[in-house]
Amino acid sequence: MHIAEGYLPPVHAAAWGVASAPFVVHGVRALTREVRANPESTLLLGAAGAFTFVLSALKLPSVTGSCSHPTGTGLGAILFRPPIMAVLGTITLLFQALLLAHGGLTTLGANVFSMAIVGPWAGYGTYLLLRRSGAPLMAGVFCGAFVADLSTYCVTSVQLALAFPDPGSGVAGSLAKFGGIFAVTQLPLAVSEGLLTVLVMRLLTQSSKGDLLRLGVLAPSARERHGKKEAAA
Repeated sequence: MHIAEGYLPPVHAAAWGVASAPFVVHGVRALTREVRANPESTLLLGAAGAFTFVLSALKLPSVTGSCSHPTGTGLGAILFRPPIMAVLGTITLLFQALLLAHGGLTTLGANVFSMAIVGPWAGYGTYLLLRRSGAPLMAGVFCGAFVADLSTYCVTSVQLALAFPDPGSGVAGSLAKFGGIFAVTQLPLAVSEGLLTVLVMRLLTQSSKGDLLRLGVLAPSARERHGKKEAAA
């Protein structure tokens, strides 16, 4: 869903940059607090950022001026919450614009808003709702990653429709066209990303259980809780 360099009108590009800036600033503060309070999180933060970078670099041609691809933001949002994912996503998009000609600097604000802000918040909200409703962890992870991916494409469709309304049917008609074209590739990509995120989370539950317990992704077992009470006593 990266919108290409120079594709948006200057006013739209600037407006999306202004809209994204407060979220990124807030995310930088949240990331700084996390690293200072838990330096051991650095490795997992790097892994979440790398996961986003690799998946979102796998682009497929789609609507003129844009592309379809997984986003990889659902995993980081579940692990570290959406504000931190806004920073990781922004760094990812900046490096891809500079090194891979994927997206662009003028459209960075728009791409950050769709992929690094709306996607993580929508995915994390879905995950949290399911978990609080008693859904299994992996069901919440799958749905969170699926919604994070799909909501990003929806926002990109809105951004393109606002920038290029249809001469006859206006923004609504343009939105239907952009959304319909994106859906052909994005729906299977969202399902695939959900399944891959579940696989990665399963690996993390085996290799980084302590980190997941500390982050609140996993709940301690009855034996672990009892052990903590005895240690405290």
